[in-house]
Amino acid sequence: MKYSPESLEAFVQTVASGSFSAAARALAKSQSTISSAVANLEDDLGFLLFDRRGRQPVLTAQGQRALAQVQQILAASQRLDELAVRLSQGVEPRLSLAISDFWQADHHEHLLTRFDARYPDIEFECMIAEDEDVLDLLQAGRVHLGVVRAQPALPPDLAVARLQVEAQMAIFLHQDHALAQEHQVTEAQLGELRQLRLNTWVQTREPLPAGRVWSAPTYLLLLEMAEQGFGWSVLPRWLVEQFGHQVLKELPVPGWPQHIAVDVIWSRRNPPGPAGRWMIDQLCAQQPD
Repeated sequence: MKYSPESLEAFVQTVASGSFSAAARALAKSQSTISSAVANLEDDLGFLLFDRRGRQPVLTAQGQRALAQVQQILAASQRLDELAVRLSQGVEPRLSLAISDFWQADHHEHLLTRFDARYPDIEFECMIAEDEDVLDLLQAGRVHLGVVRAQPALPPDLAVARLQVEAQMAIFLHQDHALAQEHQVTEAQLGELRQLRLNTWVQTREPLPAGRVWSAPTYLLLLEMAEQGFGWSVLPRWLVEQFGHQVLKELPVPGWPQHIAVDVIWSRRNPPGPAGRWMIDQLCAQQPD
């Protein structure tokens, strides 16, 4: 390849991060290394990718056009790496998976049963994490795969595939509360009560919205808080059905329940081995009940 993979990755990460310094942090390299890699790519291409006159680099028109092509090159390179892993059959000794509480337990149990039959000697770890925390764990190399609600945007170093199953989320309140007796509940009425809100470790870096809000890092903790009557919460339907104690009432709020798309995500920089790829394939092939 005429253009080095490092320079292509530095370019895409700089666009995603918004600056050379942020890209350097994301790729665990020095800022000078990222700046030089992008500059070398510009020399090879024969045009500027960024306008550097401001405080932060801004894509030029040529850079904007080049971005899509570079992303395609990196995606093709990733597919080649995955094919090489599949063909070499160098099965990894350990696999780590981060999943959300909204991921239905029976889906997970069926997957692990098949995984155990196929890879009985692999050390396996499962962690509970939500949204941005899963992305952080993947980028830090702490886990190999993550099952998470579909994210509005992903860092360029993460790859994603859509699952066929969805998560069903609804609004729940203790059955003894007066609002639980209504035939229809508005968002204005909910606004008068305390909200029990998911708040991941990444999200705790930012202040919670103003108002009567309690937070917890997992849906299971929110379920327990709602059952104690501390407020209303958005919860996975299956979690309430399987682990609740029949004390919560699903509120009839317009627009709810919601069906949430689910993705499996992994690192492009440290792609999973054959066992991880097998698990991705199984997750994507899994049919809804």
